Amino acid sequence: MKALRIIFLAAVFSAYILSWAQTGRSAYDFLDIPTSCHAFGLGGTNIALIDDDVTLAQENPALIGPEIDRQASVSYMRYFGSANFAGASYGMAAGEHGACVAGIRYLNYGEIAGYQPDGSPTGYFSPIDVVFEGTYSHDFTDRLRGGINVKFVYSGYEQYSAFALAADLGLNYYDDQRDLSLSVVFKNMGGQLKKFEEKYDRLPFDIQLGFMKGIGDSPFSFGITAFNLTKWHLPYYKHANEGEEGDLQLKSNFGSDLFRHLIFCAQYMPSQRFYIDIAYNYKTRTDMSTYQRNFLSGFSAGFGIKVRTFSVGLAYAMPHKSASSLLLNLGLNIGELL
Repeated sequence: MKALRIIFLAAVFSAYILSWAQTGRSAYDFLDIPTSCHAFGLGGTNIALIDDDVTLAQENPALIGPEIDRQASVSYMRYFGSANFAGASYGMAAGEHGACVAGIRYLNYGEIAGYQPDGSPTGYFSPIDVVFEGTYSHDFTDRLRGGINVKFVYSGYEQYSAFALAADLGLNYYDDQRDLSLSVVFKNMGGQLKKFEEKYDRLPFDIQLGFMKGIGDSPFSFGITAFNLTKWHLPYYKHANEGEEGDLQLKSNFGSDLFRHLIFCAQYMPSQRFYIDIAYNYKTRTDMSTYQRNFLSGFSAGFGIKVRTFSVGLAYAMPHKSASSLLLNLGLNIGELL
């Protein structure tokens, strides 16, 4: 159980950093932007999805294994406004019961005009966030797998810069006879090593639970992801009269708090070479109540195709009333080429 001891020590180390550095305001929400089209189409977060996809290491490090040996993937997302998000990863087996992945993520927010406090312009600058990450997973039994994903984060906003260290710890239980997958992930444990100014910013630490289940012998499956479990109350504002501008009302009750923690998804996968998925994120939809949400707000969808050496995936979501996001994955199975 050497691998289990390594994961346990990493958890203790990450928890120490978390307690030391988490003072001040929350930051680094870009860490939750997925690079996996499959996960993006299933609501933006899915920690129980079973697929031999190297990009799932970001969702849950326990989702990768020897089956992703010598896989490479690149991702591109057209994000809000002029922001662009890109990622690349490479995975390989680590013995018969383990796997490791190395990856990089890059987010560029486009050109932004800078000004002095007196209003005089200082020119344009391009804020960026960069994440270097490494993942390791290990099979404890034929059904239970654990993993850790360590992330080194750099942010540069004009003359300000910061460094952070974060880690994800995950467990997955998969019963292939029942097509049942259960997962738990502790995400973004850690904190800043170098702050922007005088205060340390918090990372978006989260505890997530995931469930995916096939429906009999059919090609359909469904799932539920519970997220933001470190905070029960998630109030939101909406207009007093639905569909009209006006006074905003604060909404917070047991039902809305419950469903704002849940993402519901469904998948059609007739073979390992093709899938279509769709999901509904109630939190995203209600967040847009303040901005007179679009009909598609909260929904996401995606599809993917695989051949022997190559795969492509495309996913779409509308996380804002006036902006949509499109994520593209291209994968290459280098092992099949050799």
